[in-house]
Amino acid sequence: MNRLRKVAWGRVATITVVLVCLGYAPIAMTELWPYAHPGAPAFGQWILARTVSPKYVADALATRIGPYGRSLVPLIVHSVLGGLLMLLGPVQLLSALRRRVRLHRASGVVFALTVYASMAGAALYLARTAPADAFGGAAFWIVLATILVGTVLSVSFGILAAVGRFPDLHQRWMLLCYGFLMTAPLLRLEWGVLPWVLPGLSMAQVNQVAIMHLGSLVTFGALLASRALDKRERVPGVTGSWVPLPVLALAHLAGAVALAWIVRSYLGWGATGHRLLAAYLLPYAAVYAVLLVRQWRAARAGHTWAREEWRLHLTALCLAPVLSAGAALPLQHSLGLDRQTALCAGVAIGCGMLAFTATTVVSLRVMYGREVLERAEPAAARRTRPAAATATATATATELDGFHGGVR
Repeated sequence: MNRLRKVAWGRVATITVVLVCLGYAPIAMTELWPYAHPGAPAFGQWILARTVSPKYVADALATRIGPYGRSLVPLIVHSVLGGLLMLLGPVQLLSALRRRVRLHRASGVVFALTVYASMAGAALYLARTAPADAFGGAAFWIVLATILVGTVLSVSFGILAAVGRFPDLHQRWMLLCYGFLMTAPLLRLEWGVLPWVLPGLSMAQVNQVAIMHLGSLVTFGALLASRALDKRERVPGVTGSWVPLPVLALAHLAGAVALAWIVRSYLGWGATGHRLLAAYLLPYAAVYAVLLVRQWRAARAGHTWAREEWRLHLTALCLAPVLSAGAALPLQHSLGLDRQTALCAGVAIGCGMLAFTATTVVSLRVMYGREVLERAEPAAARRTRPAAATATATATATELDGFHGGVR
C-alpha cells in the first residue's frame, strides 16, 4: 500500500508540473504583446479579467506602461524565451525519467542556452528600471534580481556537475533551476487566487504578499523532487554529519531569535504587516515541519544520506530568518530603502538564498566523498580508474532516474 501511495504521488506531481508548464507557456509568450501593440491578445490578461475583474487588470497595466516601455525589447525576449523554457522543462523531465539520453542531452543544451538568453533580457530590464518602479516596489525588484542570479548559477552548476560526472548533483541543480523558473507561473496563479482570499488587493499588493513565500515554496519543491529521485541509503565516501546535533540546536536558537524580531517588526505595521507576516509564517512553518519529520524518519530508518540532506536543508531553513534580519540594514542603506521595505526584501530572499546554500553544501559533501575515496584508492587501482569511474557514473545515473515506476 505504501509503495502504491508513493507511486501515485510521484505520478500526480509529474503530471501537475507538466500541465502547469504547458498551460503557462502561451501566457508567458503573449504577456507583453499589448505593450508593443495596444489591443493585441494576451491570454493571461484575458483569463484574469474574467476570474477577477477587468478593472483589476486595467489598473495593473496602467502602472506598467512607463517602466516596461523603456525596456520592451529585452522584456519581450525574456518572456518569449521564458515560455519556451516552460515547454523545454517537461521535455527535460520526461526524457530523463524515460531514459532518453540523446534527447535529454540535446534538449539540455537548448535549455541552458535559453536560460542564459532569457535571463540576459531580464537583467537588462532590471538594470534600466529603478527598484521603486518595479511591479510591487523595491522589494520585488530585489527578489527578481535574486531569482535571476540563482537561476543562472543553478544551471551553470548543473552543467559543471554533468561535465564532472556527478549525475546526482546535476539532477539537483537543474531541479533547483527549474524551481526558480516556476516562480513565474506560480505568481500568476496567485494573481488569480489571492484576490478571492484577500479581497480589495491590487495586483502590486498581491506581488508583495506572494514574494513572502514563493522562494521557500519553489526551493522546497525542488528538494522534494531531488529526494524522491535519489533512492540511495548511503553515498560512498560520505560519513558522519556536517551538522551534528549541537550545531543544529544552535541554528534553531539563532533562527528563533531572528524570527521573533521579524514577527515583532511586522506586528507593528498594522493590517499590512499582519497580512505579510501570515504569508511568510504559514508556509515557513509547513516547510519546517516536513523537514524536521523527514530527517527524523531517515535517521530512524538508518538512511544516513537522506538524513544528512534533510538536516542540511533544515539547518538552512532555521538560519533563513537570521539572513533576512541581517540583510535588512545593508539593503536599507545601499538602496536608500525605508526600514519596512528593506526587511520585506530580506524576508523575501532569505529562504531561497539559504536553500541555494544548502544545495551547495550538499554538492560539496558528495564531491568531498569522492575525493576521500580517491585518496584511499591504491596506486594500482588508480591507473584503471577512468573506466571504473565511467561505469560508476553510468550506474549512478541509472539509479537516480527515479519515478520511472511512477510515470510509466
